[in-house]
Amino acid sequence: MTLNRRRPRALLLTAALATATFVGAATAATPAPPVGAATAAINLATTSTTPTQAPAETSPPVPLLWKVSDEDNSIYLLGSFHLLLPGDYPLSRDVDLAFADAEKLLFEIAPEELASPQLGLQMAQAAMRTDGTTLDQELGPELAAKLASWGRENAAQLAATGLNVEFLQRFEPWFVGTMVTVTQMMALGFDPSIGLDAHMGGRAQAKQKPSAGLETGAEQIAFLDGMEPAEQVQMLEQALEQAGSGTDQLLELHAAWRAGDVQALLEGTVAEMRRDFPVLYQAINVERNNAWLPKLEARLREEDEDDTLVVVGAMHLLGEDGVVEKLRAKGYTVERVCSACASP
Repeated sequence: MTLNRRRPRALLLTAALATATFVGAATAATPAPPVGAATAAINLATTSTTPTQAPAETSPPVPLLWKVSDEDNSIYLLGSFHLLLPGDYPLSRDVDLAFADAEKLLFEIAPEELASPQLGLQMAQAAMRTDGTTLDQELGPELAAKLASWGRENAAQLAATGLNVEFLQRFEPWFVGTMVTVTQMMALGFDPSIGLDAHMGGRAQAKQKPSAGLETGAEQIAFLDGMEPAEQVQMLEQALEQAGSGTDQLLELHAAWRAGDVQALLEGTVAEMRRDFPVLYQAINVERNNAWLPKLEARLREEDEDDTLVVVGAMHLLGEDGVVEKLRAKGYTVERVCSACASP
């Protein structure tokens, strides 16, 4: 599979494959008058809409799943798509068997925090402008006009939460870009409540399997909020371009994830993010992966023989910067678990 590389997709990649807090922003708040600034912005992405019909799926996704082992313990690494379609279920038997074999689960953020209303509120509060300026003043006239146009096209969804595009003037560009992208995804029927993280967290709770997070929501928010202003503006510009260019990019990205196509995701999306957003890529992928490695190795070094299923955004598993290759380089036995693949 070859992904269309003519249009930027870095923000879609971050939302779908890299950062679980995007799910928190999309699901944490519920509409309640009077609408405060932070709550209202999150409500933008939580209001029900009539989704555009996405292609119906007939077979389970091919999992991005690896098993890493030492002499007595194993961890399974499962690459997540943070918002999914109902047709993405049921999952592959490979995932079911890995879940059955694992005594514990590990996520980017602990499931209870990911589901907490506080996560989305923290994200919006971090993005509030505090210098007395408006978003348009930072964007300049051309990009401000594009945002206003997007607001008119999505006026019904904005109005359903008591919002209009002028209200978004109170927030920083990275957060508004997030809202634009999540709105586009949810309009197609992608649902954060059935994203792979949320689904596997629910299964862990149902089976009373202990679960934990590799980091906190506050840490993830800090990565985004710490972006340089120019990079934030570029991210919002890409989000608006993606929203205006139709659904092909998102559906291609989702299809590559469903196909378990490592090369398509790596060459068509990860490389693009590394090129277009080098500072964000370093913070959101490389530095986090490096911080996770000792925690993953600790699971392998545990004295008992409990195995762990680790569910993180798929980007974190791919390529030389991914934790799969980093663990392989440390001498652990690594194998892809993929009964549907032509080769291991």
